[in-house]
Amino acid sequence: MTVLLFVPRAVFLIIWLLLGLMLVSLFFPYCGLAARSAITVRWSRILLFFCGVRVKVSGKPISRGPALWVVNHVSWLDIFIIDSVRSVSFIAKSEIRHWPVIGWLVAGSGTVFIERGHRHAVRAVGQQMKTRFERGEIVGLFPEGTTSPGCDVAPFHSSLFDPAIRVNVDIQPLALRFFHRGQRSDYVAFVGEQTLLQNMWRLLGTTGVSVELEFLDVMSSDYCAQHGRAKVAAHAHHVVRQAIVRR
Repeated sequence: MTVLLFVPRAVFLIIWLLLGLMLVSLFFPYCGLAARSAITVRWSRILLFFCGVRVKVSGKPISRGPALWVVNHVSWLDIFIIDSVRSVSFIAKSEIRHWPVIGWLVAGSGTVFIERGHRHAVRAVGQQMKTRFERGEIVGLFPEGTTSPGCDVAPFHSSLFDPAIRVNVDIQPLALRFFHRGQRSDYVAFVGEQTLLQNMWRLLGTTGVSVELEFLDVMSSDYCAQHGRAKVAAHAHHVVRQAIVRR
């Protein structure tokens, strides 16, 4: 069953990823933000279909203008799950840039890469975030700094909340809950020493993977400016963790 599912799904996924590379290389440089966003949303939905992943969205996402979306991190799929709702410029660790195909794709679509451990990395990323906010974009942040099995949430790092607070944009927490055949599960979580290929083998070789994406209450720019990044990060962590552990 695993092989019979994996092979056709992998073939379709590779073709779709290569098409995505062509789009970001040949088309994105010459089209506006609205066109890129519409393509990204539709392309991400089809990618999830090829992966056999169903997504249920609840809550009210910020639909217009700039904002910072902060979300727990479970899988490389997280980017595409969120992009299936609204096109987002994510902040990701620099290692992802070197992943075959997926790394090239997210780099071409506007991902901001952070060189962890470099002294001025946060400042450089903050400048790129500011530029994207000024263009009216959503920036996506995984403030845990790494993936987890998805049944709890690690503490949030607060440093990258600061650029959003400084330019007075709203911050919205999001929660991702993964299921496998109707039960909360870490079956497709991308954690530990697992390679990307091993994770894809599990994902593409099974059925019944679904994800609940919940958009939580927005923290207004005024609220964030009043309380500062540490309290804002702590509050975001609290509400995301509540949404994760209650199910």
